[in-house]
Amino acid sequence: MQFVKLLKALADDYPGRYRRPYVTLSYAQSLDGCISARPGEALALSGQESLTLTHRLRASHDAILVGIGTVLSDNPRLNVRLVDGSDPTPVVVDSNLRLPLDCKLLNQDSKSPIVVSRKDADKARKRLLEKAGAKIVQVSPTAKGQVDLVHMLESLASMGIRSLMVEGGARIITSFLNERLANYLVLTIAPVLVGGLRAVSDLGQADPEACLRLTKPRHKWLGEDLVLWGDLTQ
Repeated sequence: MQFVKLLKALADDYPGRYRRPYVTLSYAQSLDGCISARPGEALALSGQESLTLTHRLRASHDAILVGIGTVLSDNPRLNVRLVDGSDPTPVVVDSNLRLPLDCKLLNQDSKSPIVVSRKDADKARKRLLEKAGAKIVQVSPTAKGQVDLVHMLESLASMGIRSLMVEGGARIITSFLNERLANYLVLTIAPVLVGGLRAVSDLGQADPEACLRLTKPRHKWLGEDLVLWGDLTQ
């Protein structure tokens, strides 16, 4: 799709890319806005054509990010398999270094993952993950005890990551939206009703004028899935 090239051009021209990566938020949801039936359970929503698009997007980014919950429930590879292209560097937001040593990210012929934790995470666990091949980046926690995403993005930029694709899960998606850290949205909507875990929870906005908006929106049907994309602005 042409917008993949457009997205790469936007990332290349992003003026703040040396301070923070250009962030694309990309995920699949049901008609009622859900990404799974229950917390901690994987649910395949995308059809084959939209999955192929996801892999094209992965190949166009320097890195791809998920939260530890996604790793624990899905055990993803986060690489490029359905199209020709380079694998992005996997990034896992993992405050307390719970990444399993037997997960696919640590046991595949692909780029080693970057694991972002709080500075006070267990040192013995850090050594084990580093021995298994992970690169550990430790950042200051927020007041709620979570990884500071701004500090994390600055650290990733300092490592040469200029474009970042964020795939999920729900807590990560909501946090990036809440903190206004996503530049672009690619949303796949599957024609099913799930009634489960919603992709986006409370964003703390009651005034429509203060809400995030999709600007310059476009859409395309891929099989039975509807794909929407555009800039995220307030």
